[in-house]
Amino acid sequence: MKKVLSLILAAVMCACLFAFASCTNAGTGEKKVLKVAMECAYAPYNWAQTDNSNGSVPIHGRADFANGYDVMIAKKICEKNGWDLEIYSLDWDALIPAVQTGQVDCVIAGQSMTEDRMKQVDFAGPYLYATIVCLVKSDSAYANATSIADFAGAKCTSQLGTIWYETCLPQVTGATILAGKESAPAMLMALETGEVDFVCTDMPTAQAAVIAYPDLKILDFTGKEGGFVVDEGDINIGISVQKGNTELFNAINKALEGMTAEDFNKIMADAIKIQPVSN
Repeated sequence: MKKVLSLILAAVMCACLFAFASCTNAGTGEKKVLKVAMECAYAPYNWAQTDNSNGSVPIHGRADFANGYDVMIAKKICEKNGWDLEIYSLDWDALIPAVQTGQVDCVIAGQSMTEDRMKQVDFAGPYLYATIVCLVKSDSAYANATSIADFAGAKCTSQLGTIWYETCLPQVTGATILAGKESAPAMLMALETGEVDFVCTDMPTAQAAVIAYPDLKILDFTGKEGGFVVDEGDINIGISVQKGNTELFNAINKALEGMTAEDFNKIMADAIKIQPVSN
């Protein structure tokens, strides 16, 4: 009888241990770690800083910390799901391959949910609805432009691999499109130094830029005749995950559920307030 009771007790204990293991990361008792990639050089979406102020997160393999809108959103997703967060800093062109190969779980880096990208990854979200704008010098001959047609004869550029460079700039008849820049800071420097007359970007990037460079001016032609023609994918910013990873895709969307455009804009405003001026 004692032997039978011992066997029953052992079976119950095993069942309890199995149930506990199924709620943890691979049965180790540890929380799941969400590995998130971003540039850490694209304020106000993301940037690197030397200290852990304002809720920044350590960058994997480095001595500095990541912060910005993307980090804030990543933290919210992890809080909702009970996950730990790990930030990886990668170049823009390396972000999607990192998801495809499983180096990271997802990319939260201000990526537009374009048709071309959707062929390579699945997009959760959106987690921001951005607006396409132009940046000029305040004393520029183009500072009072009222449509993209007014940029005829101007030199321009934007960041490589973005809809700003590939979709929007070609719509400006008569403009000279120079080689695209590897990063948003490089794009802004081209404008600041006079290499180009204007750049095309999105509103959050432009809002951050005028803080770092007060001599710049934002021109927004949204909703006006003569503005950029863009589809929903061009202005919706999403979170890329590996094709077929429905579990992570659904968990991220569940965490974003109920958040409105106003909620996203408020978080972005908070990110712009704390961004380092040098970014």
